[in-house]
Amino acid sequence: MWQRVCVLTVVSIAVLASGVRAQDDLNAVLEKMTKDAAKKAGASVVQIETRGGTDIIVAGPKGQTFRKALGPTTGVILTADGYIISSAFNFLNSPTIILVRIAGHAGEPLVAQRVATDKSRMLTLLKVNAKDLTVPAIVPKKDLKEGQWSIALGRALDLKMERAPAVSVGVVSALGRIWGKAIQTDAKISPVNYGGPIVDIQGRVQGILIPASPRGNDEISGFEWYDSGIGFAIPMEDVMSILPRLKLGKDLQKGLLGVAMKSQDMYSVAPTIGTVMKNSAAEKAGLRPGDVLVEIEGKAVVSMAQVLHTLGVKYEGDRITLKYQRGGEVKEIKGLELVGQTITVAHPFFGILPMRDDPRLGVEIRHVYAKSPAEKAGLKSGDRIVRFGTGDKLIDFSGAKRGQTQFTEWLNTLYPGAEIKVAVKRKGNGKTDTLSVTLGDLPGSTPGAPAAIPDKLPAEASFKKALSPLEVLGKAFKEVEQKPAMPDTGLIEKNTPDGQHKYWIYVHEDYDPQVAHALLVWLHPPNKNSKDDLEEFQELWDDYCKNNHIILVMPIEKQGTWLPSYSDYVIASARETMKTYTVDPRRVVAHGMGVGGQMALHLAFNHRDLFRGACSVGASAQKISSNVPSQRLSFYLAAGSLDPIVKTIAESRTRLAERRYPAFYREMPERGRQYLTTKDLAEAVRWLDSLDQQ
Repeated sequence: MWQRVCVLTVVSIAVLASGVRAQDDLNAVLEKMTKDAAKKAGASVVQIETRGGTDIIVAGPKGQTFRKALGPTTGVILTADGYIISSAFNFLNSPTIILVRIAGHAGEPLVAQRVATDKSRMLTLLKVNAKDLTVPAIVPKKDLKEGQWSIALGRALDLKMERAPAVSVGVVSALGRIWGKAIQTDAKISPVNYGGPIVDIQGRVQGILIPASPRGNDEISGFEWYDSGIGFAIPMEDVMSILPRLKLGKDLQKGLLGVAMKSQDMYSVAPTIGTVMKNSAAEKAGLRPGDVLVEIEGKAVVSMAQVLHTLGVKYEGDRITLKYQRGGEVKEIKGLELVGQTITVAHPFFGILPMRDDPRLGVEIRHVYAKSPAEKAGLKSGDRIVRFGTGDKLIDFSGAKRGQTQFTEWLNTLYPGAEIKVAVKRKGNGKTDTLSVTLGDLPGSTPGAPAAIPDKLPAEASFKKALSPLEVLGKAFKEVEQKPAMPDTGLIEKNTPDGQHKYWIYVHEDYDPQVAHALLVWLHPPNKNSKDDLEEFQELWDDYCKNNHIILVMPIEKQGTWLPSYSDYVIASARETMKTYTVDPRRVVAHGMGVGGQMALHLAFNHRDLFRGACSVGASAQKISSNVPSQRLSFYLAAGSLDPIVKTIAESRTRLAERRYPAFYREMPERGRQYLTTKDLAEAVRWLDSLDQQ
């Protein structure tokens, strides 16, 4: 490699000295070297075509589609006898037929069999009946350096395989990304070269391209980033190291420790365990909530990000050495075997709705759910929770954050069936009782069980002190009258900060900045994006916006369909609104119909740092990501009984509940792909009003 670099340097100096033709001559040299690299690696780059299965998620109201993958894509030969690697993204539609075209092999494409999938690195191994195939040279991981040329290759449209692969030139921009698993490149990446290689200037393979994101680990994580200037590839040395295991025909699973951290801060606080999952490696090893991880595989860890980076490269069955601190003692676990099965996270249910915008210590109860653990323990509306815990010593509310937030975050470290205690100051007489409560399952999160939303909720939901200073433990509390500025109300046209996308917001004229509002992001049906269309939608919601304190955000899409790549500007419109208006982060939801509903589900799963739920009409949940302890999600699914995909939508509710998400399904009789009835709209508003349940 360094010989090539030296040659390039000499050539550069020579041409720069020759005057006006210098840049043209240098470009010609670089172009030739790039073409030579692509040609050298091209013999090992194959075209993959799939048939059968489902290559779209769902049709919208007018036939538009929300697509995950398009057309032929790419793979790379690993062995001369026909093993080929590609991105698992290319097979997420479970195709019935996989065809492979190989450069230099005339005639019909070869039928490939799926051997196994690496579900951690999202790679799929294929096998074709062939021999004497060209195997590419590989760049060792030790030779990968930031700033090296990185040429992305793909084969999509050349059915005769007579030309060199399509080329996109960039550099290696970072190493060890996606929790230690991936190379980052700025070469242009799209679905047609997922599964293809990035190669260096000598035509040696650096890695295999995949869609990837540090925020998710399913087949479509990172898909929305394509053409963004950020792409990821699994180092080829790592691909070859797992080849023997994939050849055995068993899918490889990510190795899981099975803990959730106490804090959501991944970077600046110690990795203190908040929850230990049932049947996990951590539970079998005796780890407990409160233990602090201090070392994994001989490497010190001081944050959750470092834990994820160290464990990110591990598989099911891998054994690790781990040190943790309990109290003042550091303990060591050797040979801890990581598990691979999906550990189902189920959030616990106490059984109350809290009063909102409460600056005082504790949690005042707004509503007690019928037959809930809270009702069985004797709690009533107006009672105030003043302490909580799992043992004899109860925890005080600190005032560092609202009592509602502190209590929810603590509950998120527990699980259904856990025994807790709460000290409750009774409404009226002021007496304090200590009660034992066995936490239950969130309504709607159990397959086969009735999924009920309360028929009625108390109209009074807020103390209307969202901007007031909080009471702090041990300090005298004095109410300070606030006079916040009143922002604009009504239907307002906006632009995202980059000026590239338009959106509308609707804020009722009775808006009170001292009340934290729910935020509903409406993803309009295709081509229903005029001001008249949005005014019609606003009128449907107007009374609810007033009475239930809801703000509407309505991004505009002009291409005829919603795609994952539009997520950034949808999110930008919501976050800009939250800067101006008082918004409750527990009640930010995406809402849409048909393809807009599909987009709403995508946003909820892939951007749960913002969204707490999705309300979809005529859309089904296809790929369901795992539940997350620290980020609750809820779903309201509706469909007309005459909708062609009504059965699939109904099944989505069951599949969501199997992952322990609260999910509610409502079928509207004698309706096709139409919006919510008055009755169902009212229920959807009550669902939105109850998202901060505890």
